[in-house]
Amino acid sequence: MTDIVLSIVMLAAFALVAGAFVLWRRTGEVRNPALMVLLAVIAVANVLIWTLPTATGEAPIEQIRAAGGE
Repeated sequence: MTDIVLSIVMLAAFALVAGAFVLWRRTGEVRNPALMVLLAVIAVANVLIWTLPTATGEAPIEQIRAAGGE
């Protein structure tokens, strides 16, 4: 289930970046597209936190699976 959630978060991040570009090109506004890009960066950072291995060589998502959380 967590794989699906992480995939949806990544798709949403790509959609946010694309939507920010379209909004910026259409309106010339800067603040809202910049906030959309910031949100996409935060979403990608969260996915990386969950999937990149720690110093022990095991990703946090794998630790949750091993503990029976999924």
